This record gives sequence, C-alpha cells and structure tokens, in this order.
Amino acid sequence: MTTIDPNPPTLSEAARFGLDYARQQLAGKSILVLTGAGVSTESGIPDYRGEGKTERHPMTFDVFMGSVDARRRYWARSYVGWSVIANAKPNGSHFALAQAESLGRIAHIVTQNVDSLHQQAGSKKVTDLHGRLDQVICMSCQLVLPRLQMDHLIEELNIGIRKDLNVEFTPDGDAEVEASSNFQIPDCPSCSGVLKPDVVFFGESVPSSRVLATMAELERLDALVVAGSSLTVNSGMRFARAASKQGKPIVIVNIGPTRADDIAVAKIEAPTSLALEELLIA
Repeated sequence: MTTIDPNPPTLSEAARFGLDYARQQLAGKSILVLTGAGVSTESGIPDYRGEGKTERHPMTFDVFMGSVDARRRYWARSYVGWSVIANAKPNGSHFALAQAESLGRIAHIVTQNVDSLHQQAGSKKVTDLHGRLDQVICMSCQLVLPRLQMDHLIEELNIGIRKDLNVEFTPDGDAEVEASSNFQIPDCPSCSGVLKPDVVFFGESVPSSRVLATMAELERLDALVVAGSSLTVNSGMRFARAASKQGKPIVIVNIGPTRADDIAVAKIEAPTSLALEELLIA
C-alpha cells in the first residue's frame, strides 16, 4: 500500500518570491547547473552537512594510499555502504534537471556528487567533478573496473562475508562498520597495484582537465545555478567566484547558508525537488 504524506512539503512565500525574481534573472540565458549532495538526499543518500548534522569528513587520500590497514578499513566499510548508492533511485531534482536539459533550458550539469543519479534520470551533458563511485581505478596502471566487479573480488577473498545494512551511511558510500583484521582486499587483477574508488578523496585534487573543461563551459554560458550545495569545499566554490567575476548571475537553491550567498542574485531556501521544476521548467 502506498502511504500518502498528509503534509507534503510546499514552497514558502519567500521561496516563491525568490523563484519569481530568479526566473526573471535567468530568462533567455544559457545556464550551467552545479549540484551537490542536497539534490540526492531524497534518494536516501545522506548529506555530510545537512541541517542539524555534525560535520564529518571521510578518509583522506594520503591515509588511504599510505596504509594497508587504512585501505582494509575503507573497503570493509565501502563493501557495505556501496549498497545504498547502488540501490538509490533518482528523485524529483534529478528528473527536473533532465527535463530542463531536454527542453533546452539548461546547457550543462557539473555535479559534486558521485552517485551517477543525474545520468540515471536521463541527463546527457554531465561532468562528474569528483568522479563516480560505480567505478574503481588502479593507481598504478589506471585500469578501470566496474564497482560490481570489485565486490566480486572482495567476496572471493572473504568467503562468507555478509552485508549488515542496519548501520549509518555517508554520501560517498562509506558505512560505520569495523574491519576485521582478517578482511582481505584485492589487488589490481592486471598489475597487482592499489585499487581505489574512482572518486576524488578529501586531500586529493580534482583532475585539472575536469576543472578546465567546466571553466570553459562557464565561460561560454550566461548564468550559474547552484543546487543542493553549501559550496563548503573549493572544488565547487571556484565556479561561483568565476561566475561572479565574469558578471554572470548566480541563483542558489539550497536549505541553509552557502559560501556564495553574498554574490548570488537570488537565494531560494527550499528543497531542490520542489524548486528546480518551478525555476527551470514551469
């Protein structure tokens, strides 16, 4: 039986006023959309910095690469947590952006998320700024494996391993579980190198090619919409600064403050699943 929410979320008067003004500012303009974790929370993927949360950071790149024990801990946790990402489905935010692209209302999406939900919803022009969690890369020979194959390799080395899904998860598929000292991690099947999820870790730089390509997109387009991101990390904030420097309007859809609030022409405090359709399609 489908349960109907007796009090579905609605847009506040302030949000509607902001939307009306934002639509005026974006009218006739080509748009780059930057998305963050807030667009995926309604798909069951948590946000590191959601309202009322204690900010936490995942394992850093240096820790992962510098210790076999750290990699054992990471993969034991990721083996469980990945299931949440793998089973997540696009929500209204993703479908609104895909529809806006198909209608020609937006030109490109650059996402800080690693869940590939934009592509699953039908978006075609997407830059995965921080990579994709459904892929694993060898740090030596650069072989790329599907994440599902990594699971199979883990299961072959750890006979009888089980996934306890009754644990806390994070946006990058990490899970609050402890790794047994007996847990074995697979090496690259091609060169025996270190396997790492094909995502940008904390302390690791976004590949310059992605940054330059996104900056080029921003340069040729007329406006920036930020959706579901507080812009806490510089990988996203740099594009807001660039848009502001170029004199391009910035519209923000996010619950809670962002680092670009003072340079935005409009700030809409509302769930992205409600506001993006109103902003870009209605």
